[in-house]
Amino acid sequence: MKPAALNRRTAATALLLVAMAACQRDAAPVTETPASPAAAAGTDGIAAAPEPAATAAPGLVDVIETDPRYVVGISYPPAAAADPGLAKALHDYAEASRAELMQAVGGLDAAPTAPYELSLGFRELMRTADVVAVAADGSLYTGGAHGQPLVARFVWLPGEQRMLTSDSLLATPADWRPVADYIGEQLGAAAHTRAADEALDPADRQRLLSTALKMIDQGTEPQPQNFAQFEPVAAADGRIAALRFVFPPYQVGPYADGVQNVEVPAAVLRPHLAEGVRGLFVE
Repeated sequence: MKPAALNRRTAATALLLVAMAACQRDAAPVTETPASPAAAAGTDGIAAAPEPAATAAPGLVDVIETDPRYVVGISYPPAAAADPGLAKALHDYAEASRAELMQAVGGLDAAPTAPYELSLGFRELMRTADVVAVAADGSLYTGGAHGQPLVARFVWLPGEQRMLTSDSLLATPADWRPVADYIGEQLGAAAHTRAADEALDPADRQRLLSTALKMIDQGTEPQPQNFAQFEPVAAADGRIAALRFVFPPYQVGPYADGVQNVEVPAAVLRPHLAEGVRGLFVE
């Protein structure tokens, strides 16, 4: 790549990151729905937990950094700092991604042909009295044909001061089987749709479909770690109407298929949910 092209790429990246940070500051707040009925204690709700000791929130400061060897851009949603535990999780994820970039930069003997790059944007998806959800999307480029996608989701429960994770979402490990089956069916249907492209040779279509279905089977084994990234879909009353499970490239399909997601309705999840979180979901 020519020096002029590199300069244009670096400048364009910096401008994009500035615009992204400005959008985070200027955008209207994410739809704030009413506190869910789960806020009141009940047989199917979440009992009020003792107020934990306050955690000091790290400073969530947008980052734009350029160097002949690398470019860094990190953008946070302003409201995330209101929840110290969530803010720490976002900050830790960003710092771990930056450390991975800098480790690769440290191994360089000279400036690379194309600058290494970390581009990471956090955006708030949902905020109620019971649930705050944030998405992290970006890429980490340390050489090669393309960057490594960064995909993470954070679902914070303010009343309990903890993260809702796949390990604590369902009642038992066995409850992942029906949920995994539902997700696998949806991904398989999408793979069949993509393989129906008549522009492809029939043999290529069959090969691509076979590969995709094998990756789906492996990537949706009924284990919590395969479903670690999920985001809530809010209902009108502030409770959760569905969970959208997000899968980065290579987990359930080749890189060309990009990030894939499957929305699982509360009706499918509810029989399998852990008792402590069931009240967060619509009936």
